Amino acid sequence: MLYPTAADWLKAPHKRVVLFAMSGLGKTHVSKMLRDAGGWFHYSIDYRIGTRYMGEYIADNAKREAMKNPFLRDLLMTDSIYIGSNITFDNLSPVSTYLGKPGDPARGGMSMGDYTLRQSQFERAERQALLDTSYFIDRADDLYGYPHFVCDTGGSICEWVDPADPADPILTALSSVALMVWIRGSDAHTEELVRRFDRAPKPMAYRPDFLANGWARYLAESGLTEAEVDPDAFIRWTYAQALAHRQPIYEDMANNWGITLDAADVAEVKTADDFERLIAEALPA
Repeated sequence: MLYPTAADWLKAPHKRVVLFAMSGLGKTHVSKMLRDAGGWFHYSIDYRIGTRYMGEYIADNAKREAMKNPFLRDLLMTDSIYIGSNITFDNLSPVSTYLGKPGDPARGGMSMGDYTLRQSQFERAERQALLDTSYFIDRADDLYGYPHFVCDTGGSICEWVDPADPADPILTALSSVALMVWIRGSDAHTEELVRRFDRAPKPMAYRPDFLANGWARYLAESGLTEAEVDPDAFIRWTYAQALAHRQPIYEDMANNWGITLDAADVAEVKTADDFERLIAEALPA
């Protein structure tokens, strides 16, 4: 690890961490707190995906819808209007909206073919955004003078890595420049995540084999055709499967490549000093 002991971490002039966990367990909250405290550069993987790697996909999708309206089509064709996405750290919904959900078009769904294509686009984007971490560490220091760095990853980082492979390209690249930190939720956290997702299901990204198997199982168990599937119902069902699928991968990532913090402890962090002490307590003395 980049910081083998607590002493190495505490005395390091440059503290660099990569946070990973299921969405909703405190990654972004802590990252924003560190950024606002000063001295920490906040690198959001989802923001990088939306602004650098999927911006054209998102804008073109909006233009495609606008072209269906004769009035807007004329304005677009004469360059009289501009259509783009307004992605910010606090508003990443254009990315999830573009990913969409498979199923009945009348209920906001799309064909599994289109859904799979967008999933593959997102996978490429997230892989590259993760590998851009080293570049942003150097940029944050050289250009802006930030001594410390926090990478706020998306919940799907675990879909693109093999923590059992000591040569995994993404984990090797990240762990060579930062401390990998898993925020581990409890059973109570998991239940709350499921309740929250049920209230407002949102698109997510999955590895191709997991998605293909899940779709086949859902159609078989429900007896529905692709066009009959309620998109939100499928997304809810898949999310429950993903929780069980992702947990052991996160755990292996922490055991083989980094450290673990409990979400309950992270929730108590109020200052950068609190965060640094919590990290130190998780490292060998």
